[in-house]
Amino acid sequence: MSKFLDSLSLTWLIPLVLLLGAAPWPFEPQPHLVQKALMFQAGTLSKPIDIFDVFWHGGPILLTLVKVGRVVYLRVSDKPQETDD
Repeated sequence: MSKFLDSLSLTWLIPLVLLLGAAPWPFEPQPHLVQKALMFQAGTLSKPIDIFDVFWHGGPILLTLVKVGRVVYLRVSDKPQETDD
């Protein structure tokens, strides 16, 4: 999994999040993921297409968050540690 995450480029992930993940259209009545979150909260998120939509639009956001977390972790852990000689 880490090799897969390392092979992903944020140059591709960020536009993917903006186009697919955020999916701000339609603005009325609410953005797509907000609509699905409200359906989940109300207990009406039961159709297979709606569940697929959550993964389709939420996947890029989750993948980008995991990638950014891994980049931060690797940068923090690569710092040389001070030793008491």
